[in-house]
Amino acid sequence: MKRERGFSPMDEEAKKRIAALAALPDSEIDTSDIPEWTEEDFARAVPFHSLFKPRKEQITARIDADVLAWLKSHGKGYQTLMNELLREDMLEERKKAGVEAD
Repeated sequence: MKRERGFSPMDEEAKKRIAALAALPDSEIDTSDIPEWTEEDFARAVPFHSLFKPRKEQITARIDADVLAWLKSHGKGYQTLMNELLREDMLEERKKAGVEAD
């Protein structure tokens, strides 16, 4: 259900660079500037989605009973689901209007 946002489609030049890299055997790829992760690195890692947290506002809203029942039928986190659905719709509308995502 979740889609990636904020990425422009790759141009042909970028696609060619990616294809050339994909064709290289591992032995020819220089990874000296990318050290292997240690257990300590993994222990300090945080999920990407936790880096951006929009400010939340508490509201009171009236929702049709059947819509609320459907949201709650998805289990714990129905308010988060409602927010995600509204965000998807907002971003789609902004995309159609030609407004850049923040």
